[in-house]
Amino acid sequence: MIKNQIKKVAFTWPNGYYNDGIKLGIGVSDKLDFGYLVSEVPANAAGTYTTNQFQAAPTKLTKTMINQDHQLQAVVMNSAIANSCTGAQGEADAHEEQQLVTDKLQLDPSLVGVASTGLIGAFLPMDKIKQGIAQLSPHHGDNVTRAVMTTDKQPKHACVQLEMAGKKVTITGFAKGSGMIHPKMATMLGFVTTDAAVDGDFLQQMLSQNVDTTFNQITVDGDTSTNDMVVVMANGKADTPELTSVDDADYEAFNTGLHTVLGELAKQIAADGEGATKLVECNVSGALNEMEGQEVAKAIVGSNLVKAAVFGQDPNWGRIIATVGNTTAHVDTEHVAIMVNDVPMVADSVAVPFDEQAASQKMGADKVVIDVDLHAGDATGQAWGCDLTYNYVKINASYHT
Repeated sequence: MIKNQIKKVAFTWPNGYYNDGIKLGIGVSDKLDFGYLVSEVPANAAGTYTTNQFQAAPTKLTKTMINQDHQLQAVVMNSAIANSCTGAQGEADAHEEQQLVTDKLQLDPSLVGVASTGLIGAFLPMDKIKQGIAQLSPHHGDNVTRAVMTTDKQPKHACVQLEMAGKKVTITGFAKGSGMIHPKMATMLGFVTTDAAVDGDFLQQMLSQNVDTTFNQITVDGDTSTNDMVVVMANGKADTPELTSVDDADYEAFNTGLHTVLGELAKQIAADGEGATKLVECNVSGALNEMEGQEVAKAIVGSNLVKAAVFGQDPNWGRIIATVGNTTAHVDTEHVAIMVNDVPMVADSVAVPFDEQAASQKMGADKVVIDVDLHAGDATGQAWGCDLTYNYVKINASYHT
């Protein structure tokens, strides 16, 4: 019932937000590479961040700002250079970016976050950054969604609308990510905005729970970067009652909308994996518990052997069942079932007859869905990845040069 109240709509910003994205020449490409996202008023905020031990300077700074009182009003962001593993200079540069935006917008520094993505180990060209911040101006298009792209083939965004207390609420998100994607919060950045009013601590709780079943369930190459960050801002401009707990009347609707946006962005990242030609979705049923269902699903979409088989349209279910067996999940090893794009291939852990040529043709679709039943319980799991192609190696063999 609640899902029917959530409408996916064309990209539009919620009330009270503006952005900009410009070409600053931070890297060697001619893409937009610098921008900002701003709320007209201070917004309650939440964030999740990379678990990589080498956490980039902008990621650490934004985490500190949000953790102070779960508020944020602006985020300045760039692609091409990650400002990671840059020592004291990198931290000073991130703080200088924050101060420049603070001065430009006349905000408290605690309300300004910083995000960077790109090459690890390089320093930001601060002379260009200063010029760029001076050039930024309020717009309502989608330039900022393109300013964070690195090897992404296209911008990634999602938007839903719903009613809360009889008023229209919009939840809009955008993300970047194509390689180094294996979140436990990858060079992956995600930003979600809403005009709903949500308590900051409660927003943090909702974000953390939803990230576990969306962004943390995608993988492109098994590598987690130093700059991962997902930030949600709720500025209350829709003039709805503030959500503070799961008992609030509109909690379920808002939470479903948030999950929808995060899930759509996660799938877009997986589908746009470096060199990828197919989105791979794995649905696990019959798991002992949700944690084990998620573990198995992510292991399957992350297996290089499975990914290569998907690229080659090879219906080699042995790659899948072997991956299941390599996890720590409970499995009824006598009764596992496997299906690929609706073609049953395994029942009771042994092959069933199927037309291999027809199955191979079906694996040529843009999306390959792998269904696995562990027969160990009633829980489920879901994850997304992509195929492993020759082009992935080509892209990453020359990323630096």
